[in-house]
Amino acid sequence: MLANNGVPPSLCSVMSFDSQCQLSNQLLFPSTLNYGFVKVTRKVKVSRHKVNFWESIRSGFLKDSTTQVIEESPTIEEEEEPMPEEFVLIERTQQDGEIEQIIFSSGGDVDIYDLQALCDKVGWPRRPLSKLAAALKNSYVVATLHSVRKAPGSEGIDEKKLIGMARATSDHAFNATIWDVLVDPNYQGQGLGKALVEKIVRALLQRDIGNITLFADSQVVEFYRNLGFQPDPEGIKGMFWYPRY
Repeated sequence: MLANNGVPPSLCSVMSFDSQCQLSNQLLFPSTLNYGFVKVTRKVKVSRHKVNFWESIRSGFLKDSTTQVIEESPTIEEEEEPMPEEFVLIERTQQDGEIEQIIFSSGGDVDIYDLQALCDKVGWPRRPLSKLAAALKNSYVVATLHSVRKAPGSEGIDEKKLIGMARATSDHAFNATIWDVLVDPNYQGQGLGKALVEKIVRALLQRDIGNITLFADSQVVEFYRNLGFQPDPEGIKGMFWYPRY
């Protein structure tokens, strides 16, 4: 969910991503991406299947995509985790000569105290630190943005702070859900939230995970629609369990 004012969320889902998906900003995703893949030895027969959204969730096949029907049981070696990645997304020089870099990274550790402070800035309710740590540990992909400031002529870092984060959970095969998309209010409006979401989507597609969902406040549904998400596809509604007492 993108940081907002706590309006009850609605379910949004990606159905349009496929092997021909082209993300708009190549600068955000350099050609040096290196993700591990499941190594499979198998014979396949390729056929065209037309499925609706719910069928795609149950079958694991992307809607309107070419699916692979496995004729032999695959031999799967130990799965490799996605390689950590880090690069400069934005660099700018302030009037006093100070240099600020916005660093994108994935696969690294996130300081839970910095994350809690960022959640405070966007007005999210506080969550127990132990649960924040567990959520990060059990996420499939975690992407962060840090602001790094360097004084003129300085070789070291004068200040580094967390200004953005997004994460996704997954079954590592068919489905994934994006959570906790947030950007420091002082850095919003610069396309950083878009960069986080697109980067996570790309990482999931690299792993052949195409059923991607998220929860969004009503005020930011259009933001996600512009990234290829569709609210409540085919009239399907998300359902939530609540205690009956």
